[in-house]
Amino acid sequence: MLIEILNRIAYQPLKTAFGLLLFVLCATSASAQFKNIELVSQTEGKYPPVEPSIVVNPDNPKNIVAGIVLDRAVYTIDGGSTWKETTLKSSYGVYGDPALVADHKGNIYYFHLADPSGKGRSGDEWLDRISCQKSTDKGATWGAASFTGLNPPKDNDKPWPAIHPKKDFLAVTWTQFDKYGSTDTTCRSNILFSKSTSKGDKWSEPVRINKKSGDCLDNDFTVMGASPAISLDDKVFVVWANQGNIYLDRSYDEGRTWLKNDMPIAKQMGGWDLAVPGLGRCNGLPQAAMDNSGSPFHGSLYVLWADQRNGEDDTDIWLTRSSNRGDNWNSPIRVNQDGPGKHQFMPWMAVDQSNGILYVMFYDRRSHTDNQTDVYLAWSMDGGNKFTEVKISETPFTPEATKFFGDYTNISAHKNIIAPIWTRMDDGKTKVLTAVIKQEDLVKK
Repeated sequence: MLIEILNRIAYQPLKTAFGLLLFVLCATSASAQFKNIELVSQTEGKYPPVEPSIVVNPDNPKNIVAGIVLDRAVYTIDGGSTWKETTLKSSYGVYGDPALVADHKGNIYYFHLADPSGKGRSGDEWLDRISCQKSTDKGATWGAASFTGLNPPKDNDKPWPAIHPKKDFLAVTWTQFDKYGSTDTTCRSNILFSKSTSKGDKWSEPVRINKKSGDCLDNDFTVMGASPAISLDDKVFVVWANQGNIYLDRSYDEGRTWLKNDMPIAKQMGGWDLAVPGLGRCNGLPQAAMDNSGSPFHGSLYVLWADQRNGEDDTDIWLTRSSNRGDNWNSPIRVNQDGPGKHQFMPWMAVDQSNGILYVMFYDRRSHTDNQTDVYLAWSMDGGNKFTEVKISETPFTPEATKFFGDYTNISAHKNIIAPIWTRMDDGKTKVLTAVIKQEDLVKK
């Protein structure tokens, strides 16, 4: 089509030709996308790549490290021009759910599930602890695993970490099941917290922070999605989902004591276990993020999630903010700006701690009438009051409900470098992609 238009321009009067050329330039600019970088694709003999996590090293933003199920790490030291892959190994096993953070000195921490026997679900030791491995060389090699949460025969799932921006204070929260997947009505799930002040070498005895337990079925009645945030003045905040509510707990003494009651901060209409066509499972679990930058929104605590308050055919992304440490929250803001009746799902957010800009990425079907799916990035420069959006995937994809697609995406940002990461599926096979985006290029869009 472009060639046809250019040929037509050649035979038009100057004024008409100029108009046609302007149209071409505008159309080309509007359709231009950020370069998508394929990190890992599905191959025979390896677990399909899903559930990626990513971190931009605050000590060196050209160093970006990704974790991918089950045991992969992929890293760049040149801002994304080239990438190398390595495999994590541990005597406790490496069994997925990667979650990465980096400290102010450039150390990278890779949290994951465990499987010491290597037997998976059939082994008694499957999910017996939460493990952490550290890289001091930008993701090239990983040290021996430390761990927390070992309490046989309980199972540990869905870890997520947070790190203090200036101190050696690392925290992780997760769900502990009496027995994962059990239908026994007496089986309980709870939210646990543990911390390290030794760069991940040793961990505190885990403490249960929720008061209302959930079941063990990994559904809306399970306490799930624990996500921590740490403020510059050492306070810890944790959110999670249960039975149509998002709860907050907090500690003002680095995790030693917590509130006497779970604090409900938002309704999650339809629960966190969402039904989205083309996906065997899709969660809308919450995330917490703290603005520790010097921006006008310093101290803001953000919570992000997805739900179906507008109907089962209309999943949306929601954000709420507290400016007084969780005592009060604003009315949820709808992040996606499309019309009603389309699905946006599996969001994740990041705050650039150098300037306070808030980024949210998510899957999006606004442009399609079927299950074709794009990836969008939204950003806010005013504390989440208003968002601007852009599509960042180069082409849509269509997931298949019979193939596992994973439970989450991820995004990291620092010093105006934004690194979203996501899974896509083509012909039933998964790939993990990223895009290294500069804030100045976002603004140009």
